[in-house]
Amino acid sequence: MSSRLRAPRPPIALALLALAAGLSAVAGPLLAPLGEPPAWVSAPLPAQKLPPTRFEVTEIDGRSALRIAADGSYGNLVHQVPASAAAARTLRWRWRLDEAIAGADLKTRAGDDAAVKVCALFDLPDERIPFVERQLMRVARLASGQRLPGATLCYVWAPLTAAVQVLPNAHTRRMRWIVLQGQGAPLGQWREERRDLRADFLRAFGDEATEVPPLLAVLVGADADNTGGRGRAVLQALELDP
Repeated sequence: MSSRLRAPRPPIALALLALAAGLSAVAGPLLAPLGEPPAWVSAPLPAQKLPPTRFEVTEIDGRSALRIAADGSYGNLVHQVPASAAAARTLRWRWRLDEAIAGADLKTRAGDDAAVKVCALFDLPDERIPFVERQLMRVARLASGQRLPGATLCYVWAPLTAAVQVLPNAHTRRMRWIVLQGQGAPLGQWREERRDLRADFLRAFGDEATEVPPLLAVLVGADADNTGGRGRAVLQALELDP
């Protein structure tokens, strides 16, 4: 594996930029509608040199599905949520992990990779963000010209981690993980998920907020850039409900 694929992830400000890189662009629909317009956009890292994670729309058991392939790569798909759905409470989907990324460990920077993640991006007010992180956010917003999310909650399948627990992201506290499928979860088998976004947000970011901010977008992604590994997953029936 080349050293380029094993290089550390870019600075926090660049990682923050990737979370909202596509919020104003438009692309074709991929999964179940998440509001109007039903558009997903690619959100790579700025000036990304890593190979992109591959997303392929296919059909499984007569239903639309998204195959996700990470090979030493990084990539996200983002769906902006309309203002009318900013208070949506329930996010549900089904997913399947077919191949775990060897060495992926969300508790370390070197192992901070995920074969599949589903994230909710929230517009947490700046005054709720600690000072140093707020300054990093300010730099990222100036560079992107966009209103980046103050808080990102990611649901993840992490075979080396016990479920269900909340973990801080190894690179930035603006993102926090909830491990839904962890140690002992079998490969190649579908799992149904139904999450209360408001309850999960307060569980993950309750140290910073007592109220749930508006939902900005939903993100689907996978990355294997820190380990240089390989992951395979499938996502299906992703829906956002009031």
